[in-house]
Amino acid sequence: MALWPDAAVRSRLAAQRDVLPMPPRARALSDANLHATLHFIGAVDRERIPALWAALAAVQAPPVRLIATSLALWKGGTVVLQLQGDAALATLHADTGAALRTCGIALDDRPFSPHVTLARSAAGVELPSAPHPLDWLATGFALVESAGGSPPAYRVLAAR
Repeated sequence: MALWPDAAVRSRLAAQRDVLPMPPRARALSDANLHATLHFIGAVDRERIPALWAALAAVQAPPVRLIATSLALWKGGTVVLQLQGDAALATLHADTGAALRTCGIALDDRPFSPHVTLARSAAGVELPSAPHPLDWLATGFALVESAGGSPPAYRVLAAR
């Protein structure tokens, strides 16, 4: 599940990624794959997707405001743009999580950390002290699957 950016936000995310001095082994996510994960749900049998989407589509989804706060290097050399969301983000995260649980989806126990992954395998990258400004008003969410690859590609299965 993800907040899927429109073209203007995607362009700003790509610009942030493109100014980073990536080491040669880094694998930057393509523009088309930049997104903010709401919940990682893992592999789901295809026949369960319609019921899963029906449960998610019933969730109220007010606009969510996200602000870029910092860049970070996470375990394994993953470069992320960390985001701060408004109260609507916390509500959307909780409500979509509840919908996923009703479908038998086990959720990650770690605290929610809104972010956009920009690159993988980028250990050693020197990150600027502050990201480019980003004020993103997300007006919906998407059910997304990983299509594999290195770095992975993503495909939107359903969106609202």
